[in-house]
Amino acid sequence: MLVLIKGAGDLATGTAVRLHRAGFPVVMTDIAQPTAVRRTVSFSQCIYDGVTEVEGITARRAANGEEASAMLAAGEIPVLVDPEARILDELPFGAVVDAILAKRNLGTSLTDAPIVLALGPGFTAGVDCHGVVETIRGHDLGRLILEGSAIPNTGVPGDVGGYTKERIIRAPADGPFEPVARIGQKVELGDVVAKVNGVPVAAQLTGIVRGMLPAGIPVTKGMKSGDIDPRCEVRHCFTVSDKARAIGGGVLEGLLYFGRRTGLWND
Repeated sequence: MLVLIKGAGDLATGTAVRLHRAGFPVVMTDIAQPTAVRRTVSFSQCIYDGVTEVEGITARRAANGEEASAMLAAGEIPVLVDPEARILDELPFGAVVDAILAKRNLGTSLTDAPIVLALGPGFTAGVDCHGVVETIRGHDLGRLILEGSAIPNTGVPGDVGGYTKERIIRAPADGPFEPVARIGQKVELGDVVAKVNGVPVAAQLTGIVRGMLPAGIPVTKGMKSGDIDPRCEVRHCFTVSDKARAIGGGVLEGLLYFGRRTGLWND
Protein backbone atom coordinates (compact mmCIF):
# COMPACT_ATOMS: atom_id res chain seq x y z
CA MET A 1 0.00 0.00 0.00
CA LEU A 2 1.43 3.36 -1.05
CA VAL A 3 1.11 5.98 1.71
CA LEU A 4 1.11 9.76 1.29
CA ILE A 5 2.26 11.73 4.34
CA LYS A 6 1.36 15.40 4.17
CA GLY A 7 4.09 17.29 5.99
CA ALA A 8 7.73 16.24 6.44
CA GLY A 9 8.73 17.71 9.80
CA ASP A 10 10.13 15.69 12.68
CA LEU A 11 6.88 14.00 13.74
CA ALA A 12 5.95 13.24 10.14
CA THR A 13 9.47 11.91 9.60
CA GLY A 14 9.28 9.67 12.66
CA THR A 15 6.05 8.30 11.22
CA ALA A 16 7.66 7.79 7.82
CA VAL A 17 10.59 5.94 9.41
CA ARG A 18 8.25 3.48 11.17
CA LEU A 19 6.15 2.88 8.07
CA HIS A 20 9.17 2.51 5.78
CA ARG A 21 10.73 -0.08 8.09
CA ALA A 22 7.40 -1.92 8.28
CA GLY A 23 7.41 -2.25 4.49
CA PHE A 24 5.09 0.59 3.46
CA PRO A 25 6.31 2.71 0.53
CA VAL A 26 5.97 6.36 1.54
CA VAL A 27 5.73 9.65 -0.37
CA MET A 28 5.83 12.97 1.52
CA THR A 29 4.85 16.54 0.67
CA ASP A 30 5.66 19.89 2.24
CA ILE A 31 5.79 23.62 1.56
CA ALA A 32 8.54 25.31 -0.47
CA GLN A 33 10.24 26.75 2.63
CA PRO A 34 9.74 24.29 5.50
CA THR A 35 10.03 25.61 9.06
CA ALA A 36 10.81 22.39 10.93
CA VAL A 37 13.24 23.29 13.72
CA ARG A 38 14.42 19.71 14.25
CA ARG A 39 16.06 19.77 10.84
CA THR A 40 18.51 16.93 11.54
CA VAL A 41 15.61 14.49 11.90
CA SER A 42 13.20 15.97 9.36
CA PHE A 43 12.93 14.70 5.80
CA SER A 44 11.78 18.21 4.85
CA GLN A 45 15.47 19.18 4.92
CA CYS A 46 15.88 17.54 1.50
CA ILE A 47 13.77 20.36 0.05
CA TYR A 48 16.75 22.63 0.83
CA ASP A 49 19.60 20.14 0.30
CA GLY A 50 18.21 17.80 -2.35
CA VAL A 51 18.78 14.72 -0.21
CA THR A 52 18.87 13.93 3.50
CA GLU A 53 19.13 10.86 5.70
CA VAL A 54 17.52 9.97 9.03
CA GLU A 55 18.46 6.77 10.84
CA GLY A 56 19.83 5.21 7.67
CA ILE A 57 16.78 6.02 5.53
CA THR A 58 17.28 8.33 2.55
CA ALA A 59 14.78 10.96 1.45
CA ARG A 60 15.21 12.84 -1.80
CA ARG A 61 13.44 15.83 -3.32
CA ALA A 62 11.21 14.85 -6.25
CA ALA A 63 9.62 17.12 -8.83
CA ASN A 64 6.74 14.89 -9.92
CA GLY A 65 5.16 11.47 -9.76
CA GLU A 66 7.57 9.96 -12.29
CA GLU A 67 10.60 10.97 -10.23
CA ALA A 68 8.86 9.85 -7.04
CA SER A 69 8.20 6.41 -8.53
CA ALA A 70 11.86 5.99 -9.45
CA MET A 71 12.91 6.89 -5.92
CA LEU A 72 10.42 4.47 -4.42
CA ALA A 73 11.83 1.72 -6.63
CA ALA A 74 15.29 2.57 -5.24
CA GLY A 75 14.04 2.18 -1.67
CA GLU A 76 14.04 5.92 -0.95
CA ILE A 77 11.38 8.32 0.32
CA PRO A 78 10.48 11.04 -2.21
CA VAL A 79 9.54 14.47 -0.86
CA LEU A 80 7.72 16.94 -3.09
CA VAL A 81 7.00 20.64 -2.74
CA ASP A 82 3.27 20.14 -3.04
CA PRO A 83 1.20 21.78 -0.26
CA GLU A 84 -2.02 21.09 -2.19
CA ALA A 85 -1.14 17.37 -2.44
CA ARG A 86 -1.71 17.27 -6.21
CA ILE A 87 0.40 14.12 -6.25
CA LEU A 88 -2.79 12.31 -5.20
CA ASP A 89 -3.85 12.53 -8.85
CA GLU A 90 -0.60 11.01 -10.12
CA LEU A 91 0.01 7.92 -7.99
CA PRO A 92 -2.30 5.17 -6.62
CA PHE A 93 -2.27 5.94 -2.90
CA GLY A 94 -3.99 3.55 -0.54
CA ALA A 95 -3.68 5.85 2.45
CA VAL A 96 -3.15 9.50 3.35
CA VAL A 97 -1.72 10.69 6.65
CA ASP A 98 -2.15 14.39 7.46
CA ALA A 99 0.95 15.17 9.54
CA ILE A 100 1.02 18.92 8.90
CA LEU A 101 0.17 19.59 12.58
CA ALA A 102 -1.47 22.92 11.81
CA LYS A 103 -3.97 22.34 14.65
CA ARG A 104 -6.69 22.63 11.98
CA ASN A 105 -7.64 20.87 8.78
CA LEU A 106 -6.05 22.56 5.78
CA GLY A 107 -7.83 20.47 3.16
CA THR A 108 -7.72 16.76 4.03
CA SER A 109 -10.90 14.86 3.17
CA LEU A 110 -12.30 11.48 4.13
CA THR A 111 -12.45 10.69 0.40
CA ASP A 112 -8.76 11.36 -0.34
CA ALA A 113 -7.89 7.64 -0.10
CA PRO A 114 -9.32 4.34 1.18
CA ILE A 115 -7.63 5.10 4.53
CA VAL A 116 -7.22 8.66 5.82
CA LEU A 117 -5.50 9.33 9.14
CA ALA A 118 -4.61 12.62 10.83
CA LEU A 119 -2.27 13.67 13.62
CA GLY A 120 -3.42 15.83 16.50
CA PRO A 121 -6.22 18.35 16.97
CA GLY A 122 -8.30 19.84 14.19
CA PHE A 123 -9.77 16.57 12.90
CA THR A 124 -12.72 14.38 13.82
CA ALA A 125 -12.63 10.64 13.20
CA GLY A 126 -15.47 9.64 10.88
CA VAL A 127 -15.96 13.19 9.62
CA ASP A 128 -12.81 14.34 7.81
CA CYS A 129 -10.65 11.26 8.40
CA HIS A 130 -11.05 7.65 9.46
CA GLY A 131 -8.83 7.88 12.52
CA VAL A 132 -6.94 10.46 14.56
CA VAL A 133 -3.65 9.85 16.38
CA GLU A 134 -3.10 11.67 19.69
CA THR A 135 -0.01 13.91 19.72
CA ILE A 136 -0.09 15.36 23.25
CA ARG A 137 2.53 13.91 25.60
CA GLY A 138 1.04 11.80 28.35
CA HIS A 139 -0.89 8.59 28.86
CA ASP A 140 -2.67 8.73 25.46
CA LEU A 141 0.29 9.75 23.27
CA GLY A 142 0.11 7.74 20.05
CA ARG A 143 -3.39 6.40 20.74
CA LEU A 144 -5.53 5.70 17.69
CA ILE A 145 -8.83 7.55 18.11
CA LEU A 146 -11.73 5.91 16.27
CA GLU A 147 -14.44 8.34 17.38
CA GLY A 148 -14.08 12.03 18.13
CA SER A 149 -10.99 14.20 18.18
CA ALA A 150 -7.59 14.56 19.79
CA ILE A 151 -7.04 16.70 22.87
CA PRO A 152 -7.36 20.39 21.87
CA ASN A 153 -4.15 22.37 21.55
CA THR A 154 -3.14 23.66 24.99
CA GLY A 155 -0.58 26.15 23.71
CA VAL A 156 1.90 24.80 26.27
CA PRO A 157 4.82 22.64 25.05
CA GLY A 158 5.10 19.18 26.57
CA ASP A 159 7.20 18.59 29.67
CA VAL A 160 10.72 17.39 28.91
CA GLY A 161 13.12 17.08 31.82
CA GLY A 162 10.89 19.28 33.95
CA TYR A 163 10.71 22.15 31.44
CA THR A 164 7.91 23.20 29.10
CA LYS A 165 7.80 26.67 27.52
CA GLU A 166 11.38 27.37 28.60
CA ARG A 167 12.57 24.81 26.05
CA ILE A 168 11.33 26.79 23.07
CA ILE A 169 13.44 29.36 21.23
CA ARG A 170 11.06 32.00 19.88
CA ALA A 171 11.82 34.78 17.42
CA PRO A 172 12.22 38.09 19.29
CA ALA A 173 11.16 40.17 16.27
CA ASP A 174 10.09 40.00 12.63
CA GLY A 175 12.79 39.47 10.03
CA PRO A 176 15.39 36.99 8.78
CA PHE A 177 16.46 34.42 11.36
CA GLU A 178 20.11 34.39 12.45
CA PRO A 179 21.17 31.30 14.42
CA VAL A 180 24.07 31.83 16.81
CA ALA A 181 24.16 28.37 18.38
CA ARG A 182 24.14 25.19 16.29
CA ILE A 183 22.18 21.98 16.65
CA GLY A 184 24.04 19.65 19.01
CA GLN A 185 25.76 22.48 20.89
CA LYS A 186 25.45 22.81 24.68
CA VAL A 187 24.30 26.23 25.86
CA GLU A 188 24.00 27.75 29.30
CA LEU A 189 21.10 29.67 30.79
CA GLY A 190 21.31 33.21 29.42
CA ASP A 191 23.51 32.45 26.41
CA VAL A 192 22.48 34.19 23.19
CA VAL A 193 21.35 31.44 20.84
CA ALA A 194 19.90 33.44 17.94
CA LYS A 195 19.14 36.92 16.63
CA VAL A 196 16.54 38.52 14.38
CA ASN A 197 17.36 41.94 12.93
CA GLY A 198 20.01 42.30 15.61
CA VAL A 199 17.61 41.52 18.46
CA PRO A 200 19.04 38.64 20.55
CA VAL A 201 17.16 35.74 22.11
CA ALA A 202 18.71 34.04 25.15
CA ALA A 203 18.47 30.45 26.33
CA GLN A 204 15.99 30.05 29.17
CA LEU A 205 17.69 26.91 30.44
CA THR A 206 20.94 24.96 30.22
CA GLY A 207 20.87 22.14 27.69
CA ILE A 208 21.63 20.93 24.18
CA VAL A 209 20.25 22.80 21.17
CA ARG A 210 18.06 20.13 19.60
CA GLY A 211 16.45 22.25 16.91
CA MET A 212 17.12 25.51 15.08
CA LEU A 213 15.79 27.11 11.92
CA PRO A 214 18.32 27.66 9.13
CA ALA A 215 19.84 31.08 8.57
CA GLY A 216 17.81 33.52 6.52
CA ILE A 217 14.37 32.03 7.07
CA PRO A 218 11.84 34.86 7.52
CA VAL A 219 10.19 34.70 10.93
CA THR A 220 7.60 36.67 12.85
CA LYS A 221 7.84 37.73 16.46
CA GLY A 222 6.98 34.84 18.78
CA MET A 223 7.39 32.18 16.08
CA LYS A 224 8.95 28.90 17.23
CA SER A 225 12.47 28.94 15.85
CA GLY A 226 14.31 26.27 17.84
CA ASP A 227 14.33 24.20 21.00
CA ILE A 228 16.72 23.26 23.80
CA ASP A 229 16.76 19.82 25.43
CA PRO A 230 17.62 19.87 29.16
CA ARG A 231 18.54 16.16 29.08
CA CYS A 232 21.84 17.09 27.38
CA GLU A 233 22.01 13.97 25.18
CA VAL A 234 23.62 14.96 21.87
CA ARG A 235 22.36 11.80 20.15
CA HIS A 236 18.79 12.99 20.73
CA CYS A 237 19.48 15.67 18.11
CA PHE A 238 20.12 13.10 15.41
CA THR A 239 17.60 10.34 16.15
CA VAL A 240 13.81 10.13 15.97
CA SER A 241 12.24 11.23 19.26
CA ASP A 242 10.20 9.08 21.63
CA LYS A 243 7.16 11.21 20.78
CA ALA A 244 7.59 10.74 17.03
CA ARG A 245 8.04 6.98 17.42
CA ALA A 246 4.88 6.72 19.52
CA ILE A 247 2.87 8.71 16.97
CA GLY A 248 4.32 6.61 14.15
CA GLY A 249 3.18 3.51 16.00
CA GLY A 250 -0.34 4.90 16.18
CA VAL A 251 -0.34 5.53 12.44
CA LEU A 252 0.94 2.02 11.74
CA GLU A 253 -1.85 0.64 13.93
CA GLY A 254 -4.36 2.73 12.01
CA LEU A 255 -3.21 1.45 8.64
CA LEU A 256 -3.47 -2.16 9.80
CA TYR A 257 -6.79 -1.65 11.60
CA PHE A 258 -8.59 0.12 8.77
CA GLY A 259 -6.86 -2.00 6.15
CA ARG A 260 -8.33 -5.11 7.72
CA ARG A 261 -11.77 -3.55 8.09
CA THR A 262 -11.85 -2.39 4.47
CA GLY A 263 -10.52 -5.68 3.15
CA LEU A 264 -7.26 -4.23 1.83
CA TRP A 265 -5.32 -6.97 3.61
CA ASN A 266 -7.51 -9.83 2.36
CA ASP A 267 -5.70 -10.27 -0.97
